[in-house]
Amino acid sequence: VFLDDDYGRNGLSALSDELEKRKLKISYKLPLSIKFDLDEITNLLNQSKVVGPRVYVVHVNPDPRLRIFFIAHKLQMMAKDYVWLVTDWLSATLDSLSPVNQTSFSVLQGVVGLRQHIPDSSKKRAFVSRWIKMQKEGLANTGLNSYGIYAYDTVWAVARAIDIFIKVHNTITFSFPDNYNLSHMVGIGIQLDKLKIFAGGSDLVDILLQSNFTGVSGQLHFNSDRSIVSGGYDIINVNQMGIKGVGFWSNNSGFSVVPHTALKKRKYNRFSQDQKLGNITWPGGITDRPRGWVIADNTKPLRIGVPKRASFVEFVTELPDSHQIQGYCIDVFKKALEFIPYEVPFVFKPFGNGKANPNYDALVKMVDENVSDTQ
Repeated sequence: VFLDDDYGRNGLSALSDELEKRKLKISYKLPLSIKFDLDEITNLLNQSKVVGPRVYVVHVNPDPRLRIFFIAHKLQMMAKDYVWLVTDWLSATLDSLSPVNQTSFSVLQGVVGLRQHIPDSSKKRAFVSRWIKMQKEGLANTGLNSYGIYAYDTVWAVARAIDIFIKVHNTITFSFPDNYNLSHMVGIGIQLDKLKIFAGGSDLVDILLQSNFTGVSGQLHFNSDRSIVSGGYDIINVNQMGIKGVGFWSNNSGFSVVPHTALKKRKYNRFSQDQKLGNITWPGGITDRPRGWVIADNTKPLRIGVPKRASFVEFVTELPDSHQIQGYCIDVFKKALEFIPYEVPFVFKPFGNGKANPNYDALVKMVDENVSDTQ
């Protein structure tokens, strides 16, 4: 389930690429418009109920109303056999909720999601403490989420870069449009909306990319791809009206029950038994890992053509009085079904008149042509 914009489509593409590396694929893509409403969500989820997969990955923008999950709960889709995985928009939403609104947690039972991992530190504790004080004084009306913490460090990173830039270049200059008359500045000052290009932009970017300092979010620096070096993600599970941490994930360590920084210090093997997650409570309150799919609501039973034999009836035939299908082959088939951990709907379709053995080529042809009824 994704927003049908650049953010949503790019996230979907990245997920699809990673799944393909593991020989997996997305079964169905359910796009939401930017300004999706309850009716659109209802129609989308109702359409998805008629197919078999029950693992939903939700990649949208932060939504304080949690509309997708309220509708899913209403449609009884937050139940056993369902799996709901979400990107970090949900943790940002939940962390921003006021205590009054946290009753919304009831519709999220069993959801598994991501939260950008921010290590504990004195700077972080001090910042959170200041934010809570601002809330009490009415200067902030939402909780503090990871986006806010990274935004705070971003401002500091830019400020540090500008400070270094000024020390090196002593000035900041802009180029103006060709038709801009400097005399316009007399009496009214520089018209900032007329500034065209910051002349030292590329130098400032280079300085910014060399940032390496400890902020509220941890150590802030960039890699060769100009991306911030991530501290990985907390794996969270919503259970019993609260958020429970069940592990961590990073590019370097994969899944683990401790942050990747601790793995480095303790020299964990990435593929050791320690690389796992804690216990997860899934939708419906179950702790066993769900299968993640069911027989679809609109699935037609498997139609099995059975030769109505006249000889060697011990193998398979239809009894003339009860029309029951029986025989050694039927016994083997039913026994095999017992080893499948899910129900397979099926119906036997007798083929032939019972007086002469049917033509097997004709039976195979009917299977090839997907004939629904045999005569």
